[in-house]
Amino acid sequence: MNRFAASVSAAIARVTGSALGAYQSAVIRIGFSATWLLFLLREFPHRQELYGPDGPWDWDLAQQLIAGNHAFTVLMWSDAQGWFTAVYLFAVATAALLLLGWRTRTLSVLFMVGVLSLQNRSIFMGDGGDNVLHLMAIYLVFTRCGQVWSLDARRASRARDARARGEQVTDRVGPALWVVLGFVLVVATSGGLLDDTDPTVPVILYLVWLGVAVRWIVERRATGREPRILLDVITDVAHNGALLVIMAEACLIYATAGWYKIQGTRWQDGTAVYYPLHLDYFSPWPALADLFAGSGTVVMLVTYGTVIVQVAFPFTLFNRRVKNVLLALMMVEHAVIAVVLGLPFFSLAMIAADAVFLPTSFLRRLGGWAARARGAVHDRRGGRAAVPAPRSAEATVAANPPSTRT
Repeated sequence: MNRFAASVSAAIARVTGSALGAYQSAVIRIGFSATWLLFLLREFPHRQELYGPDGPWDWDLAQQLIAGNHAFTVLMWSDAQGWFTAVYLFAVATAALLLLGWRTRTLSVLFMVGVLSLQNRSIFMGDGGDNVLHLMAIYLVFTRCGQVWSLDARRASRARDARARGEQVTDRVGPALWVVLGFVLVVATSGGLLDDTDPTVPVILYLVWLGVAVRWIVERRATGREPRILLDVITDVAHNGALLVIMAEACLIYATAGWYKIQGTRWQDGTAVYYPLHLDYFSPWPALADLFAGSGTVVMLVTYGTVIVQVAFPFTLFNRRVKNVLLALMMVEHAVIAVVLGLPFFSLAMIAADAVFLPTSFLRRLGGWAARARGAVHDRRGGRAAVPAPRSAEATVAANPPSTRT
């Protein structure tokens, strides 16, 4: 009993004492913001038909839909062409800034606003990946997705170094953003623009806005450590809970997809993959599709393999090695779907969702490779010699013995 109580106590301390999965949450942030950004840029010439006034889902139909489901979208605040263009460019800008990790707490909220505004305006525009992106945009708001691989992390590191040197660090951008966005939120509320909207999104907006203000006041005015510790616990629990929900969502997607496939006769006889390869809509490369469909053995293996991997994946989370193998297989499968069936954004969204299960050690090595590659490119452009790698702790101690250190 004492051992069980100690285990529970350690688990609670771990969940409330730190934001877990820093690298995984960063990959999710990068993956989904890049997916949305690439989609918006590719469809920029067709934006009017997708979400604007020139689309088959016109303004009147959108009004009827929003009146029934009360979905959040700022596009319904005005039918002016200038407003639509501004919202579309806003979605592009927020995706790009979130990708870079600039002010991730604020940008994650604005990213959610951009995603929901466009997708809820025309719900039939998408290939399945839009549903995943829709949900993940909401979950990202509750994560601390800028701890690593972000401009926020670099700014925090520089601020720590400056404080260590005794310099005073003042953040003027953060308060300015808070004031401007708070003003917009209050004006939208007082103007009745949020009256017919489901309260979930407005509540999230106000919670984040007020939470940022409370954090700012506590960090500068609190005399004791207790208020800061309480806020850290709240943010860590919200972050860890959101990561858990993202994991559960990914497992639910694969489990339901796999079990529904089992009930289909074409999946049972091993021919299901054959048919989409012969649809013009899903054949951007007909020769490649014919190559896959030309072998009955390949079709059967891919059909049964897809079902097995999707059904088995949630159960492999208890075995790290098996989970990593199936995770790699699923990512390869989505990459093949992106090329062969012409569904790149669906595949990118699913790969980004899968990234939450990637091992931390692998992500750290990946970050190290990227940093060395960036440094090598920078050195070649500047004509300088490569910077030597950091010495190990043992080499540092040997070069600087305790007797000579101050």
